[in-house]
Amino acid sequence: MSETEMTGEAIIEVTELTKKYGDLTAVDCVSFTVRRGEIFAFLGPNGAGKTTTIKMLTTLLAPTGGAIRLNGYDPVREQDAVRRSFGIVFQDPSLDNELTAYENMVFHAVLFRIPPQLRKERIKALLELVQLWERKDEQVKKFSGGMKRRLEIARGLLHLPQILFLDEPTLGLDPQTRHLLWEHIRELNKKEQITVFLTTHIMEEAERVAGTVAVIDHGKIIDQGSPGALAERTGTASLEEAFLALTGKAIREEEPESANIMLKRMFRGRW
Repeated sequence: MSETEMTGEAIIEVTELTKKYGDLTAVDCVSFTVRRGEIFAFLGPNGAGKTTTIKMLTTLLAPTGGAIRLNGYDPVREQDAVRRSFGIVFQDPSLDNELTAYENMVFHAVLFRIPPQLRKERIKALLELVQLWERKDEQVKKFSGGMKRRLEIARGLLHLPQILFLDEPTLGLDPQTRHLLWEHIRELNKKEQITVFLTTHIMEEAERVAGTVAVIDHGKIIDQGSPGALAERTGTASLEEAFLALTGKAIREEEPESANIMLKRMFRGRW
């Protein structure tokens, strides 16, 4: 995408966003902007505040302070409108392995109240896009990891979202499958102008696909800009080296929340 196309309106605006748990400040006055149609990488070590921020953006957690506008809506006061604005692919698998690929898509369509005729057309188009239409009637438990990821992306796009959140989308995939997955994502980004909000620990992946990177640590944004700008400011040769220069080399630990639990929280009241 050209620099001209990347200077459009903001689709995500975060201003002094804060989340406290008693005396612990998990997210501390975080501010950033994501432009419509860009691929934005949100990077940080485990426990840095990354997951908490994403939960607030996606209506799963109420902020203690600050403001969010996502596609023009407030995630606290306009949850349904915000949820219709984004799709999400979690780090942990969230498909029903006993259902077929097509049945997983239908279930998601019902949750979003997509009319039956539109539902059929959209499911076919998306499964063809991710090269799974010929496998639509197979149970998901027979799919490879890469096929499941592609199905999750198709499912996340079913309700025509403006934003696609990808939480470690290529975790555990081999290089060939990662390459194919990113080809699909970049095609969607270019063809449908879908904004991609990405988290990953594979720094070369973020360096290759993201136009803007924000690095969070200890609850604060410590730097943001293009991958090249971050490397230049830290006097390093790559985004991975820049990331380590900004966040240090100490190993962090964090217990991730199950994707299925997050889905149930998001759609509570629709089951």
